[in-house]
Amino acid sequence: MLRDQLKAKLIEAMKAKEAREVSTLRLILAAIKNRDIAARVEDPTDADDDAIIFGILGKMIKQRNDSITIYEENGRLELAEQEKEEVVIIQQFLPRQMGDAEIEGACKNIILEIGAGGLKDIGRTMVALKSKYAGTMDFAKASKLVKELLS
Repeated sequence: MLRDQLKAKLIEAMKAKEAREVSTLRLILAAIKNRDIAARVEDPTDADDDAIIFGILGKMIKQRNDSITIYEENGRLELAEQEKEEVVIIQQFLPRQMGDAEIEGACKNIILEIGAGGLKDIGRTMVALKSKYAGTMDFAKASKLVKELLS
């Protein structure tokens, strides 16, 4: 289970006195805990689902990439470097990401599987993609591609 891997890695990083890794892992675990608390109110099931954790990690990477861009534009290279280090730490817990060709093939397969025929089926297609490829696909790219394929 991914949550257990994160906790074990935190203990290992603490023993090795790796400050950047410890702080990043604590941020990840805090984000997961916040999601668990919110889920108790919204939907008490799926509190420990790895797909949810993959989503959280994906959001964290996206936030850091946005920060890197801003820091580099403003000449804060030391802060950009810290964010890059955090991205590397977070990425080690995500499965390999699909390439553009793989995303296109997956989108075409899902469209055929569910029998999508027009723009009205974008929602159904994206739900099927998210359930099948959680954590491995860039859904922003997939959404754009699905719109092109269905129009």
